[in-house]
Amino acid sequence: MPLNPNIHKVMVIGSGPIVIGQAAEFDYAGTQACRSLREEGISVVRVNSNPATIMTDVETADAVYIEPLTLPFLEQVIARERPDGLLPSLGGQTGLNLAYKLAEAGILDKYNVRLLGTPLESIKKAEDRDLFKELMRQIGQPVPESAICNSLEEAQAFRDQIGYPLIIRPAYTLGGTGGGIAYNDAQLEQFTRSGLDRSLIHQILLERYLNGWKEVEYEVMRDANDTAITICNMENFDPMGVHTGDSIVVAPSQTLSDREYQMLRSASLDIIRSLGIEGGCNVQLALDPHSAQYYVIEVNPRVSRSSALASKATGYPIARVAAKIAIGFHLDEIPNAVTQKTLACFEPALDYCVVKIPRWPFDKFSTSDRRITTQMKATGEVMSIDRSFESALMKALRSLEIGVYGLRGKGTSLLSEMEIEEGLRTLTDERIFVITEALRRGMLVEEIHQISHIDRWFLWKLSRLIDMENKLRDSRGGKADELSPDLLRAAKKLGFNDHNLGELLGLKEEAVRARRKALGIVPAYKMVDTCAAEFEAETPYYYSCYETESE
Repeated sequence: MPLNPNIHKVMVIGSGPIVIGQAAEFDYAGTQACRSLREEGISVVRVNSNPATIMTDVETADAVYIEPLTLPFLEQVIARERPDGLLPSLGGQTGLNLAYKLAEAGILDKYNVRLLGTPLESIKKAEDRDLFKELMRQIGQPVPESAICNSLEEAQAFRDQIGYPLIIRPAYTLGGTGGGIAYNDAQLEQFTRSGLDRSLIHQILLERYLNGWKEVEYEVMRDANDTAITICNMENFDPMGVHTGDSIVVAPSQTLSDREYQMLRSASLDIIRSLGIEGGCNVQLALDPHSAQYYVIEVNPRVSRSSALASKATGYPIARVAAKIAIGFHLDEIPNAVTQKTLACFEPALDYCVVKIPRWPFDKFSTSDRRITTQMKATGEVMSIDRSFESALMKALRSLEIGVYGLRGKGTSLLSEMEIEEGLRTLTDERIFVITEALRRGMLVEEIHQISHIDRWFLWKLSRLIDMENKLRDSRGGKADELSPDLLRAAKKLGFNDHNLGELLGLKEEAVRARRKALGIVPAYKMVDTCAAEFEAETPYYYSCYETESE
């Protein structure tokens, strides 16, 4: 289906101020969407309260309003500009909630503005915990034991039925705001009250806490023709109980069997179809590591933080494609912007590993509670690409710009055995460094797994990096020109940078680099092209790795 001839002007709502849980990813998505709409000759009206964004540059849209994101101001803009459509899914939770309020207040009907992409009913079904739970039952998708609550008394009644621990998820909020995990009555009251206060419709979902289960996300896309594809899947390094925005995330999943991958993929496609979403959405699932049992946790019926990660990880421009779907195009009519030979209905293929690590502001707020749970605390994130999990992780760690060049965090070597065990049990932003310190001191992978519930596969990979550290330390005392070529090549392939190598070998960084280059150990560059080189790409981008063939 070509461009809808009745749509000439579209209004796009921004995400407002940069806050915890919502940062530049929606600026990225919104800007991409505006360009996508203007490519088709659509006039774009942009409204956002934050002037420090690319989306509010005058070149991005035909009309830009930097105004408070409130119903009165939005109605004034609609009355003045008279857009034909409103695109609600590109401004994060702020944009989605405002679109919902505009529709419920009758403002969209009053000015004959059509809600584009995700229908209002789909937003309600995905965001309203009761409606979502009922829909999942109708399509045969499992959800955890749960109860919809509008008061503390209702929450306490559910507690009496199944006991602790419980997880509290407020409706229509971003980054788990107001929610948490309750292990006792005081925590239940705290999170119930804060969740009800923060929820747009004064509603929370209480459900059984799936302690130790894996958390997996699928980024999916659907058009009005019911063509649906998965962009990519992502696996959390951390088990359930850590907000995905605060978790280290790996794409594609590393520990799932093909059967598990296909099972969760089919579930995600069933869910986006049942919701009737036209555009992109994010499906979060929990998987039992000891069986094939899984539960659907929640769905974001909009472009999310994970959508920005998936876009950059695959090269597939999710916001750009979602904007085209919103104005009438089908996936098989939208050219792939990278290959310019395939279409947007062609699922991306990844022949590399992507690692995302959140960036927390604890260096600025040193007295804050560093524990990470279901309420997001990160203010940003870094993403790296390499050929293996180990090398991608090492790249990401030094990209955090926290003064770390390897796997040793500041002060972790001073921790006592008891503090290390507590650091494995109660996850903080420093848990990766606590794990590696535990491995240095001889703690077994199985012991760490039993305490932290982090999958053994990830722990074995960290153990492999510590083994390489030990090999490098065993080579201390030699001269740079005596360094073993095989050892140096193996260390570089695992992601050790020259600065970290110098520290481990007792040499200057410059001496290590000179020896490496003299041996011809230099990076090769591989391509991110959405199709794993199956088709020639016109506009790919590249990542470095220590292999022999450069693309």
